[in-house]
Amino acid sequence: MHMLAGMNGPDGTVLVTGGSGYLGGWCIAELLRRGHTVRATLRDPAREAEVREAIAREIEAGERLSFHVADLTSDAGWSEAVAGCSHVLHVASPFPGVQPSDPDELIVPAREGTLRVLRAALAASVERIVVTSSVASVGGRAKPSPTPLDESAWTDLSYEKLTPYARSKTIAEQAAWDFVREQGAEQRLATVEPGAIVGPVLSEDLSFSIGSIKRLLDGMPGLPRIGFSFVDVRDVADLEIKALTAPEAGGERFIAVADFAWLSEIAAALRERLGERASKVPKRELPDILVRIAAVFDSEVRSVVGQLGRRQEYSSAKAREMLGWQPRSARESAVETAESLIERGLVAGD
Repeated sequence: MHMLAGMNGPDGTVLVTGGSGYLGGWCIAELLRRGHTVRATLRDPAREAEVREAIAREIEAGERLSFHVADLTSDAGWSEAVAGCSHVLHVASPFPGVQPSDPDELIVPAREGTLRVLRAALAASVERIVVTSSVASVGGRAKPSPTPLDESAWTDLSYEKLTPYARSKTIAEQAAWDFVREQGAEQRLATVEPGAIVGPVLSEDLSFSIGSIKRLLDGMPGLPRIGFSFVDVRDVADLEIKALTAPEAGGERFIAVADFAWLSEIAAALRERLGERASKVPKRELPDILVRIAAVFDSEVRSVVGQLGRRQEYSSAKAREMLGWQPRSARESAVETAESLIERGLVAGD
């Protein structure tokens, strides 16, 4: 892996936005493991102890980790947060369990928050900013592509059934690229587009994708015909840091997915590998019509009903070839996610 000069010194601090989030926590842990000094932003300073405790499960941070209060919805604190930092990982972004009826509830903070971070970072002469986007900014379209999509693809914003989340990620990422081009600073930005992020949990703050594994273990009524392009949180953190430190990553987008798997395939892997511990994992598939009826009453189901029967694959060849990225398989990550949830007592009946 390429290391930029000075990243370990006092002038080589990496700012991680969204330090209390699932991916943010793993990015902090991995940066510390590789010898970097880290500053993390929190919206609520009261969460510092909780975040430190979560990180400590992986690595002792000591004085190499500090915190700064800043919120994506306000200008306050960002110039101070980035002062003295040489690199920025922008991970913070709203991800609701339930899609809002007004897309602007997500779009405005995602776009404006990203631009706030970029403005502050460029003003502070940061060498590289990596913005965490999503495959939702790549593959949103009326019909899935028959071939895997790569980084040249963009979500179709004219597609009326696009979720507010997909719309917000696309608009925020496009705004980021437009902004750095206007500033003549395109080489100082890279973006990472992860799929559905799973993997071991550091705290009880579970992501939407982790929730799908938890629901399988808790014994949901059956398996909807839904699948995702999964990726392990540790592999996303690894790619974020590669994109941060590799000179050739400047000005590039990187898709971060391992492979596509249907929930039924994940369920089978859990039953096979976990035995009795996966005794509640359902075996029967739910007819689409039942899922559509459930969506009328359950807002969480409603947010995924548009994915029924939909298989969109993505190519992570660029990250693998340009940066030497090697992700774990979806099934391996799902099993480790489940083991982590069971170990932490986060599964019903445990």
